[in-house]
Amino acid sequence: MTRPMLTAQIDLFLQALASEKGYSTHTIRAYGHDLAEFAGYAAGGAGSSEKRATRPLAVADIDSLTIRGYLGHLHRKNEKITIARKLSALRSFFRHLVKHRLADEDPTAAILTPKHSRRMPAYLSVDDMFRLLDQATDDTVLGLRNRALFETLYGAGIRVSELTGLNVFDVDFSSGCLRVSGKGNRERIVPVGAGALDRIQVYRDGLFARTGIGMATDGPLFLNKNKGRLSARSVGRILESLIRKCSLSVPVSPHGIRHSFATHMLDAGADLRTVQKLLGHKSLSTTQKYTHVSIDRLMAAYDRAHPRR
Repeated sequence: MTRPMLTAQIDLFLQALASEKGYSTHTIRAYGHDLAEFAGYAAGGAGSSEKRATRPLAVADIDSLTIRGYLGHLHRKNEKITIARKLSALRSFFRHLVKHRLADEDPTAAILTPKHSRRMPAYLSVDDMFRLLDQATDDTVLGLRNRALFETLYGAGIRVSELTGLNVFDVDFSSGCLRVSGKGNRERIVPVGAGALDRIQVYRDGLFARTGIGMATDGPLFLNKNKGRLSARSVGRILESLIRKCSLSVPVSPHGIRHSFATHMLDAGADLRTVQKLLGHKSLSTTQKYTHVSIDRLMAAYDRAHPRR
């Protein structure tokens, strides 16, 4: 009976992530990089700390000792959060093999995920957020677009990839909502607020007046200077320019505006489940990292009010 070979099964697993799970190209590329790195280590390739046989490895050649040796190798040059991510990729891969009866057991099953300290996400105060939004005062088409961009990003709390992926017909002005395509191509409807909708309308009216590109036909909502879809990288560069103009003390990324949205919502009294739905998180634990501000305010209130503080 032919033994399933490691590299061949990695390729098939990556194909399954696309066809069965609907993972994005970026996510599949990240899985592929991590699994290829492991396969190179297991085969004794470049970067491995041990000399192993260079013959092609079968899935059955991998055991828990191989996994532990690989993690030990990673500890020399990687942070715990990176090691945890690489181990997660291996877990998903071997669970897939066991599920499809291509492996008898999962060699990662008995291995604990390295604990790592959770970094508090960078975010802006409400005042700084308003300063940033008010900085985009240029009345050119690109200036109007930039104001609409960040009003939408903050108003809906969406990911930058979701922002740049918006099409004209994804905006419902009557209900005040956006249709967003999130991770794994999961769609959700999110409220965006009148301020952002007004800025979108002003931008698109200006775009139509100067280029004739209207909103009667579908297409990218936010356009670059060449009238193509704006990229996430471009949004990051535009934000950096605005931050320099208003001299913010906190260097925040487009994802930091999403953090700011979540923090401000929780701080104003929104419950965690609601914020989870708005952000499009599958797990509530992912949303819980934003509760630090509410906890800080609870502690401040305790210190002010408790007689035995």
